[in-house]
Amino acid sequence: MAVKIRLKRMGQKKAPFYRVVVADSRSPRDGRFIEEIGTYNPVTQPAQININEDRALYWLQTGAQASDTVRNLFSKAGILKKAHEIKFVK
Repeated sequence: MAVKIRLKRMGQKKAPFYRVVVADSRSPRDGRFIEEIGTYNPVTQPAQININEDRALYWLQTGAQASDTVRNLFSKAGILKKAHEIKFVK
């Protein structure tokens, strides 16, 4: 089973709000997911990013692949740097 970390769209039309979820790669975008690990609100200035770092690092270490947008969010939050440091410490 291929696991991906991606965004699930919520909110109204023209006012998107996203949840960062861990899901099977075969499930639809807004469908079934394994775990919710954060939120992303691009409407607010600056964009609001809330991510549970411990769970994000856990899923990255177990082999989950982040989508391009989620990878950018993780980079802004400093999670990718921590994942890289953990990878080379062990």
